[in-house]
Amino acid sequence: MKRFLFLLSFLVFFNSVSNTIQAQYYFDNSDYYYNPVTFEIGGSVGLMNCMTDLGGKKGLGKKFTKDLNLGENHLAFGAFASVTYKSAVALRLEASFGKVSANDAVLKSVPVTDPASARYHRNLNFESSISEFSLLAEIHPLFIFWNWSENENGPPKLSPYLLGGIGQFSFNPQANLNNNMVDLQPLSTEGQGFAEYPDRPVYKLKQMNYPIGLGLKYELSSLINLRAEFVYRMLNTDYLDDCSTTYIDPSVYENHFSGSKQRNAAILSNRQDEILDGYYKMGVGSKRGDATQKDSYFTFNIKVSMNIGRERIRN
Repeated sequence: MKRFLFLLSFLVFFNSVSNTIQAQYYFDNSDYYYNPVTFEIGGSVGLMNCMTDLGGKKGLGKKFTKDLNLGENHLAFGAFASVTYKSAVALRLEASFGKVSANDAVLKSVPVTDPASARYHRNLNFESSISEFSLLAEIHPLFIFWNWSENENGPPKLSPYLLGGIGQFSFNPQANLNNNMVDLQPLSTEGQGFAEYPDRPVYKLKQMNYPIGLGLKYELSSLINLRAEFVYRMLNTDYLDDCSTTYIDPSVYENHFSGSKQRNAAILSNRQDEILDGYYKMGVGSKRGDATQKDSYFTFNIKVSMNIGRERIRN
């Protein structure tokens, strides 16, 4: 929170700076100057999806779009504020909210001879709400070398841009069990935090991520902008879906849990028995997930924003 308060103070500082460089204004149209330093506030709506160990398509697991289940798209929304210098570089604070999910059941029609059949018979599912706060830098290549003095017709209205930064996100994977959503992290479905599995620490539900992306910004008017933007989040965790390593011995739950928690942990750690079709069951120590590749999630959204700080021309 202190970091974000500092950055808000940074935005206020830039506002005062912009008032000291009036001589550098350029005409945007007949009503407004084109200030070198401007601010922008706005909101977004779009879709959120993820790439994890669960679900996917036929064949061996693939990277990104080749293994993407579009049926798992969910609504996402957010709000942001930014400060921009000469339309070329910007610093942006953003809050994003959405949901991710995946389900091995999407592979039901895959033949038993296909490698993806093992994922179907694994029979895992998850969903999680996502809350994210990020600090992003934007780079607008068209404006980096833009010569304001030689372009009397004004700057381009359409600007592609790149972005990257750092964020903090919260998640909480849950699974559907008898039509009830059950939190998975407290159940240690792969022995996280157990003395019997010392190499598997309990994963945190609040972590850092690294957003990268690209976008297209269109200036509808001197005050209103429209954006289309894709942002991919690289994560440090493989437990976004609570699946990463191997099956554990369910008897260890007797040493740590009791009652319904022990029962739920044993069921949700290994759900192969729920599919009774004669498929060979993977045993203790067999592959449950793939720890060599971290999970990720991403958004595609439309943003509408308002420019603040442009000086109106006084007639």
